[in-house]
Amino acid sequence: MSDVLEALQETLEARKSDGAENSYVASLYAKGLNKILEKVGEEATETVLAAKDYDGTDAARSAVIAETADLWFHSLVMLAHLDLRYDEVLDTLGNRIGTSGIEEKATRAEK
Repeated sequence: MSDVLEALQETLEARKSDGAENSYVASLYAKGLNKILEKVGEEATETVLAAKDYDGTDAARSAVIAETADLWFHSLVMLAHLDLRYDEVLDTLGNRIGTSGIEEKATRAEK
């Protein structure tokens, strides 16, 4: 999995120097953070709707997977735009393994 994420990270970084007319990602970078966040929100909504409509069929399964991929992709664009990396997110998730969600949320409230 990390190979896919690493390849995406490298591509997203490379697109920072591409022209907006040649690359979808470069065009998002050129439009700025607000546009990128708009896309993340749009993809989050589409993911929620696909999951809400999930009925176990192959088409519904494909829709949820495709929308989740779009959400993850646009979240990676956001991270790259902010000069953050996917592995920082994975490290945070890894640090939470074995910690109850209730306990983890309580420690965030203390900070």
